[in-house]
Amino acid sequence: MNLVNRVVPFLAVLLLLSGCAWFGKDGNEKQAPELVQEGIASYDRGNYKDALAAFGQLKDWYPFSKYAILAELKIADSHYHLQDYPEAIAAYEEFERLHPLNEATPYVVYQIGLCYYEQIDSIDRDQTAARKALDTFRRLSRQYPNDSFARRAEGHIVPCLQNLAGHEFYVGQFYFKQKFYGAALQRFRAVVNQYPDVGYHARALQYIAECEAYKPLNNLVAQ
Repeated sequence: MNLVNRVVPFLAVLLLLSGCAWFGKDGNEKQAPELVQEGIASYDRGNYKDALAAFGQLKDWYPFSKYAILAELKIADSHYHLQDYPEAIAAYEEFERLHPLNEATPYVVYQIGLCYYEQIDSIDRDQTAARKALDTFRRLSRQYPNDSFARRAEGHIVPCLQNLAGHEFYVGQFYFKQKFYGAALQRFRAVVNQYPDVGYHARALQYIAECEAYKPLNNLVAQ
């Protein structure tokens, strides 16, 4: 079999497979406006999986369409509403990277912070989400200080600080109960120095005084 006879069947199969992806169920190609309408209708009804499918097709089929940016944003929003927070963060971060000057960028940064915020756990657990939420909200305030989303982010900053302070206080109490007064002292000092006035300051000061009283005794016992 010569080269032409080998290549032609391959191209025919390739065109057939790719053609299936470019047409709707009725065999007619869906245009970008139709996909936009489907995506928005599904999104407004709360059918975020269907919205993802429509906007995903729009993004893949018409990457240079005037609707492509809308599709990127709605894909991220759909993931957020489905509580697929890692996927939402990745989509929002990609949007910010590709469109740093877009008017929706402050909203996107706010949504990144909100994705982390929604994942904040109790004070006895890892606080990575709280730290990342705090960092993102603060970045939003620095970059867009006059934007409405920056002002909205301010309402989430104190709860982040409270969680982080609560975690330090919780760990400090643990060390104190185990009579590791030096380690406990570091944690309580962190509460006072890094997270003042969020509900733990006075109690941390009390523990600091006790740790400083017990620490010399603890050192004598260790010797």
